[in-house]
Amino acid sequence: MRLPASLFALLLFLCGALAHPHSALAAQSGQPPVRIEKVATDVYALIGSTGPRSYDNYGLNANFGLIVTPAGSVLIDSGTGAGAAAQLARAARSVTSQPIRWVINTGSQDHRWLGNGYFAAHGARVIALARTVATQQAQAGSELASLKPLLKDRLAGTRPLSAAHPLPGDLARLELGGVKIELHYLGDAHFPGDAVVWLPKQRVLFSGDLIFTDRMLGILPMSKTVSWDRAFHRAERQFPEATIVPGHGSVGDWALARRDTGDYLDWLLKEIRPAVARWDDLGDTVNRLDRSTPQAFRRLEHADTLNRTNINRTYLQLQQSAEQ
Repeated sequence: MRLPASLFALLLFLCGALAHPHSALAAQSGQPPVRIEKVATDVYALIGSTGPRSYDNYGLNANFGLIVTPAGSVLIDSGTGAGAAAQLARAARSVTSQPIRWVINTGSQDHRWLGNGYFAAHGARVIALARTVATQQAQAGSELASLKPLLKDRLAGTRPLSAAHPLPGDLARLELGGVKIELHYLGDAHFPGDAVVWLPKQRVLFSGDLIFTDRMLGILPMSKTVSWDRAFHRAERQFPEATIVPGHGSVGDWALARRDTGDYLDWLLKEIRPAVARWDDLGDTVNRLDRSTPQAFRRLEHADTLNRTNINRTYLQLQQSAEQ
């Protein structure tokens, strides 16, 4: 039996609501598709869905940050284009009347920076490390092209604007309204040039895509598993007592970050390095390790779609690189 178009559309909406209830309810209520969580005095996490990007969630399937100072507020990452940026601005206004003076980018994946132009047009200064900006500029065209069919009119007005004056080196110390903010590069991770934001007084770490919780991280074609693993453990040593706002998932501590990110990266490298050294067949290795993946990682959201690809790409990286 063929369903009427109106009924079919309703069923699609209900399926989406069941799979991603937060974004669907937000769309119905007119609320921004991020949840606001206070993590320290005048410091907030803006928590997006751990599901996929969608039209309903404006592509905000990631976490962002807001730091309120007497001289204005600071936004950590700017969202997936102009429509998403406007939603983050609405969320910020529900917390403070202080205007967004700075936008700090931790990375170059679309939801980290494609909203920069919106905030710059409203008077904000965009801040990023030079190595992050280099990847943004290399990725801009492909990221916009992939988003257009999904976000449609919600991408209107988006222009891929990077920081006008990228910060050199691996560390930048900043201060606004008496609040000290540090921007650190610890190593290439999900994308080359990924960085973290550290608040030394509040001991809050905005990890960007260095850390995922609740959901499985993705090894993308531009990801670097060895460097990502090293950067994770460098962050552990450098910021040992921290409240962590991950790039995706629940706010937590190092125990949570290790469980959902560090241990998984360690496992991938521990299992795949010997296979590469033995010249094991790639397909056999992927099948064997996918079957033997510990339940601690299988329980992560998206493990069924990402784990095999993560194994495959890590194997190829190690095979092609002398740095193992």
